[in-house]
Amino acid sequence: MEALWKGLPVERALDVGTGTGRNLGLLAAEGVTTRLGLDRSTAMLKRADARRERLILGDAAALPFAAEAFDLLLASLMAGDLPELSDLARFTREASRVLRRGGSLVYSDFHPTWAERSWQRTFESADGRKWRLPYHPHTLDDHRAALDRAALETVAIEEPLLDERPVLVVLRAVKR
Repeated sequence: MEALWKGLPVERALDVGTGTGRNLGLLAAEGVTTRLGLDRSTAMLKRADARRERLILGDAAALPFAAEAFDLLLASLMAGDLPELSDLARFTREASRVLRRGGSLVYSDFHPTWAERSWQRTFESADGRKWRLPYHPHTLDDHRAALDRAALETVAIEEPLLDERPVLVVLRAVKR
């Protein structure tokens, strides 16, 4: 994702689904002056709190910000948390609403081929317990259509490979 936004003129950025705040640190390193992280998980925000960033509990489909408040909106691997195409559409509409004209939305999702391969989102907690998170795949056409309907022009789609298979899809769209 970083390659798609690094070097853009950004003063105000929002990281949706910020989790532990990793992207906020990358934004700070690039000199972005206003960096906000939003997540719907209080537990994740508590983990990110150690970074002393401005963090907000909220929903990607109902962003608590004024129109045109940001130059850049990031969202790492949270689109797969949106179960319905209508949820993806609400997210992209909200992203478009809070972006200034010419601002960019850069987001990633697990590649839709995960479902074909029966791959799962799993992790192991510090105490050794294994967790499986739900994943709701969206096709590349779903992403492009949601962006287009939200007045966002898709300018880049990357599909990083692992063992010659796409693992992620990373998109950059610009508000018209």
